[in-house]
Amino acid sequence: MINYLIFGITYAFAAGVQPGPLQTYLISQTLKKGWRSTLPAAFAPVVSDLPIVLLILLLLSSVPTSFVIVLRIIGGLFLLYLGYKAFKSWKDYDPEEVIAQNSGKQTLFSAAFVNILNPNPYLGWSLIMGPMFLQGWRIAPMNGFALIIGFYITIIIVLAATIILFAFAKKLGPKVSKVLLGFSSLVLIAFGFYQLWMGINSLI
Repeated sequence: MINYLIFGITYAFAAGVQPGPLQTYLISQTLKKGWRSTLPAAFAPVVSDLPIVLLILLLLSSVPTSFVIVLRIIGGLFLLYLGYKAFKSWKDYDPEEVIAQNSGKQTLFSAAFVNILNPNPYLGWSLIMGPMFLQGWRIAPMNGFALIIGFYITIIIVLAATIILFAFAKKLGPKVSKVLLGFSSLVLIAFGFYQLWMGINSLI
């Protein structure tokens, strides 16, 4: 059981610290809305992964390639939209304004939607977590539970740490905050074009 727990923790840490659409979205929201409003979004993988996990465990290695391609294209368009919104916030940035337009609940579901449109959880569960879970479950159900608990607790902690880290960076001053917000906009747009390129390139 310990081996599966350690694997879940290690894989979650590796996935959480790598730059990706969800991480970039959380940084963007932290800079716009503050850490208190954004912190619930650290639970986004728990919300978004439930249907993903059920799907992968039922259809483990039989997910059609066309599904991933369509997902990449839709996700790319949505990331471009998020990047545009972040750019508008950067352009109209007001350091005196307290931004609290969306509740933490709304931010959570927006982050979950970003993650649902991200192919990485599907690939991660079909190629890594899914087979490992089934292998452990067949030996003893506690192995499967240990893997999932270790993974999701760790990734929540890593994402929460990312939010708090950039919240402290925001306190360095409005100029730094605006630069970071602009940077997150560029990265969101870059990820959007990357997702589109990967999807369209797969169709050619």
